[in-house]
Amino acid sequence: MSDFQWSEHLEERKVTYTLEVNGQLMVIENVPARVNVETGEPLFAPETVEHLQKLLWEPQQPKRVIQVPVYEFV
Repeated sequence: MSDFQWSEHLEERKVTYTLEVNGQLMVIENVPARVNVETGEPLFAPETVEHLQKLLWEPQQPKRVIQVPVYEFV
């Protein structure tokens, strides 16, 4: 048997969540998450996911608008 033990070190943090919707990049800042210290992977509570969906699908005025360069991996 292996002595390996799975351990996850999670920290409460605010992260930036990005998603492409209909070819438009959406950015949501200051999203509460539990972040795996080793991998950087954010984990979101169900209430947070529901709030993210509401922000993305219901029209509202953004806090600000940014432009980003787009590159193609060739």
